[in-house]
Amino acid sequence: VAKALRGLIPLPEPGLNDPRRKELIELEQQKAAIDTKADSLVRRELWLGLAYLVVQTAGFMRLTFWELSWDVMEPICFYVTSMYFMAGYAFFLRTSKEPSFEGFYQSRFNAKQKKLIESQGFDIRRYNELKEIFYPDSSSQQAFTTASFDPSE
Repeated sequence: VAKALRGLIPLPEPGLNDPRRKELIELEQQKAAIDTKADSLVRRELWLGLAYLVVQTAGFMRLTFWELSWDVMEPICFYVTSMYFMAGYAFFLRTSKEPSFEGFYQSRFNAKQKKLIESQGFDIRRYNELKEIFYPDSSSQQAFTTASFDPSE
């Protein structure tokens, strides 16, 4: 109800010289640095995952064509593939996100971001509070207005 009334009654907007705006800019710069660091950490994890898969595939190829035979490697490959499927299913159960590369990236990014925010003492509550003051139409308000019915559409 409060959000609906806030949309109907215009509130005075903070001025350009408001000291809280400077605080928000500083917090946005800190958060951008945290996001950049979290992104680089997650991308490193993804590259290491790719390297692991390349080494595993090369090892399976070596075992299949030189050391052993397909008759020996077929069940091994089946069980390894089954374990990857189970890992994807467990990921879905834990995060409620599709077990895709994008879903995995977002999940790892959120975890790294949260850890960096805690380790650097970033005041996320204050950041969200100031963001709501200076950008009232973002995120939660946008979801509210998008969900409303407009007969002209």
